[in-house]
Amino acid sequence: MGRSIGLLRSPHPEDEGDGDENTSVDVLYFTRVKLGSPPKEFYVQIDTGSDVLWVSCASCNGCPTSSGLQIELEFFDPSSSSTAQPVSCSDQRCSLGEQSSDSGCSTQNRCGYTFQYGDGSGTSGYYVADLMHFDTIAGNSLMTNSSAQVAFGCSTSQTGDLTKPDRAIDGIFGFGQQGLSVIAQLSSQGVTPNVFSHCLKGSNGGGGILVLGQIVEPNLVYTPLVPSQPHYNLNLQSIALNGQTLAISPQVFETSSNRGTIVDSGTTLAYLAEEAYEIFVNAISQAVSQNVRPLVARGNQCYLTTSSVSDIFPMVSLNFAGGATMVLRGEDYLIQQNSIGGTAVWCMGFQKIAGQGLTILGDLVLKDKIIVYDLAGQRIGWANYDCSQPVNVSATTSRGKTEYVNAGQFGNNSSPCNNPPYTLLFKVILTFALQALAFGTYYPFL
Repeated sequence: MGRSIGLLRSPHPEDEGDGDENTSVDVLYFTRVKLGSPPKEFYVQIDTGSDVLWVSCASCNGCPTSSGLQIELEFFDPSSSSTAQPVSCSDQRCSLGEQSSDSGCSTQNRCGYTFQYGDGSGTSGYYVADLMHFDTIAGNSLMTNSSAQVAFGCSTSQTGDLTKPDRAIDGIFGFGQQGLSVIAQLSSQGVTPNVFSHCLKGSNGGGGILVLGQIVEPNLVYTPLVPSQPHYNLNLQSIALNGQTLAISPQVFETSSNRGTIVDSGTTLAYLAEEAYEIFVNAISQAVSQNVRPLVARGNQCYLTTSSVSDIFPMVSLNFAGGATMVLRGEDYLIQQNSIGGTAVWCMGFQKIAGQGLTILGDLVLKDKIIVYDLAGQRIGWANYDCSQPVNVSATTSRGKTEYVNAGQFGNNSSPCNNPPYTLLFKVILTFALQALAFGTYYPFL
């Protein structure tokens, strides 16, 4: 299935000149993966709005060769890996790939793919199967040289924003629900459970943890996934400010072919259905009218204030099916742009999509929270959390007993990159805690 819902993509919907006059913000969460034999490291963006892991390959047409993110770009060469195997047209994984992309077969019996993103960028190539390498944790000991075979995309052509060197990386790590996602492949092999979690750090240069497994936290609340959807759709029922429910019809958030509420780490900001947007922004503005000076910048509602946003802006409650509520502070729905003479300028981080009823929960609201994608239980959970701290990960032993592995932030040396003013660029360093029977498996931090 192609990602035809225009804005669920990487690069983010608000990046570059795609017609929006939105707040200028670019947040990119990425990590390293090791592929092939001998192992080679690649930097890939984490994206729950797409399904497939792909990296730039040798002889790629249009792929960037340098990056403004202070990383050295690499290219995967299947002929240089002793364990690489092409995915043939008759391979079941080729059929699974059709769920996530426009797949096709070449005269060489090679399973190809094409991803076309909503900003006009795209990539095409073919699928290969090779080893993904990681470290394992047994008790408190770190051991190396573990691996599992996964199928992933070998990109031979890129177009649009994917070719721009300012924020170029080696590929995208899709964590969607379809069968060719890495989480689906590893869980089907029994290497990991069918659940993953992340905790995205939103300040001091970013960072965070991504766990192939379930982060355990007492304050987690869960809401069911909307069934039979290609993305992570939730049933948002209402929005409240300081406990007062806004006058938005529940039908505005119902899931259909062109509307609904989607969780997507590949989107920087957040989006509200067009019918809800003005009601939401007007309610925020009214609540702070005595403490701020309103300002419209580049078509976006902004506020001038000398006070802390946490002191004057209302708490926003997103109320979901099953009684689960996500509480947002001012910092979770506003973006600080700059300051004018000691007065801070904060702009609305929620945007609207003209003519569409989509609500997208991107990094702006997902940050500083544990988010658990329980695919086996078809639900998503969350809890506010300091993502610079270690997390506990549930692991089921071969005896069926549940134990907890502490997934600390090993080797975290992240730092902000140099970027233009008013641009937030976070480098995420991810720990993959992969469960394998009696031990957890994990990728250490950068």
